[in-house]
Parts: sequence; C-alpha cells; structure tokens
Amino acid sequence: MEKELIFGHRNPDTDAIGTAIAYSYFQNQHGYNTEAVALGEANDETSFALKKFGFEAPRVVNTVANEVKAIMLVDHNEPQQSVEDRDQVKVTHVIDHHRISNFATIDPLFYRAEPVGCTSTVLWEMFKEQNMEIPANIAGIMLSAIISDTLLLKSPTTTDIDKEAVEDLAKIAGVDYKEYGLELLKAGTNIATKSVEELIDLDAKSFELGSKTARIAQVNVVDVPEALERKDAFLAAMEKDAKANGYDLFMLVITNVLDSDSEVLFIGDDESKSVFAKAFGKELVDSEAHLPGVVSRKKQIVPPLTRAFEA
Repeated sequence: MEKELIFGHRNPDTDAIGTAIAYSYFQNQHGYNTEAVALGEANDETSFALKKFGFEAPRVVNTVANEVKAIMLVDHNEPQQSVEDRDQVKVTHVIDHHRISNFATIDPLFYRAEPVGCTSTVLWEMFKEQNMEIPANIAGIMLSAIISDTLLLKSPTTTDIDKEAVEDLAKIAGVDYKEYGLELLKAGTNIATKSVEELIDLDAKSFELGSKTARIAQVNVVDVPEALERKDAFLAAMEKDAKANGYDLFMLVITNVLDSDSEVLFIGDDESKSVFAKAFGKELVDSEAHLPGVVSRKKQIVPPLTRAFEA
C-alpha cells in the first residue's frame, strides 16, 4: 500500500500533532502505510507532552505532493489552514471537530467530525468502537490533546464524552490527569522568551468571515497584565502582518488559563470594529476588549463573528 501522510493544521497545537501521531498508529494497525507529520514546529506545550510520553516531534513538511499521492487530515478541513499544495493530492480521510468550510473533494472519502472538545476525543471513540487496545504512550498523547483543547475540561467546548475520554486515557497512561493537566498547560504559558512576531503566529488560523478575511491568533498565559505590557508591539506586529498577507482584520486573543477569561487586541477597519461590537456586545477601547468567560476560538469567537458579518 502506498504511503500517506497524516497531519493537522498549520501552526500546530497539541491536538494537531498529538492526534496525527495517534491516528497514524490507528490506521497502521488497519493495514495502512502512514506517517504523522506536522505543518510547523511543536510549541512548548506540545513539546512537553511529547517528551513526557516518549515521542519525537514529527518532521515538518511544507509540501506533500512531492512525497505522496494521498493524505489524511486531522483537526482541520479548511484549505487556508492546511498544506499549500493540498489541491494536488487526494484527501482520503478527515477526523475533525471544527466547522466544515470551503471543503470539497472529487472522490468519496471517510469523514468523521463531531461537536466535541478535541479531535482526539473522536479518535478515542473510534478505538473503543473497534475494541482496539490503546498503548500507554498513545493514550498519553491523546490525553494531552484533550486537556489542551478543553483547558483541562473547563472550556465550554467540553462535552461528557471528553470527560469520559480523559478519565479513561489517564488510567491507561498512568497519570493523574488534573495534576498532569496543570503541568501541561503551564508549560505552554511562558511567553517572555518569545517575540511578538512569534506569539501572533504561534497559534493563529485564517478564516473567511462573510466577505472578510480574518486572522485570529490565541496565546495562553497565567499573567495577562504581563502580556499586555507589550500591547503596542503586538498591535504593530498585527498591523504589519495583516498588510503583508491581505487580512481585513487581525485578532489576538490572550487567554488566562487559570480564570478562563480573555483579553482581545484587534486591528481592522471601522466596519470590522463595528461588527466585533455587535458580535460580542463589547466596544473596543483603544483596540482592546475584555471577554469574560471566553476561551474557545472555535465555539465562542468564530461563530458569533461569522453570524455578525453575514447578518
């Protein structure tokens, strides 16, 4: 069987990399020949999880058509979030937990998407449905993905299925998920050593919102005031990146993983700022707004913005 590559979205997080590794194991047990790769370097949080459970970071690829004829996607489906030459290969499988947008294929494919907190939760269900044993290290990296995406089960994206998966995977991996989860989340909150340019690209995704092209970045911290000391530098970097890449608006969501609130920095035209106010019921003051209880880009940021732009 010809080799296929499995990968998550650009600027990969723990779900994108962890689920790619776990899904590659799952598919190889079913006779496929796959390799988990990544569309970017592992961040600090993901690196912590990989080391904890004995994995090397997947190799980074920029193109895939030069290597394979077919690919499998995890944790994304939108073209602008994927590899640049995706249109030159066949997509055979997708495992996801996001909205489906601008996605089309010529041939039928296996597609499974569920409104749960993490792609690894969907994969956990697939393991269970087929009575497949999950190795301890695979369980550990899947657990890490769910903890990361649900902010230790505190995100509004969290479902009962996520909670069940976390408890089961923690037992298999041999860890206390609450204790390990705090260690994992804190590992990804050290932003002092990174430049503002790195931070606005670390976990950033592009979206089509109505007629606008939006870039929405998110960073997790334990000290929001410390992050906002670099507010002017953040805004300048966002403005520069927006002009260079044709984004109509750029949002940076600074999320406190301890109290589940976010501070948003925003650049865009007057129409976009007005739509932001309509979407969240918050006026931007000096390009900034406080969004209490908002932690999920997927569920609490993109949907209200989409509805507001399309109204």
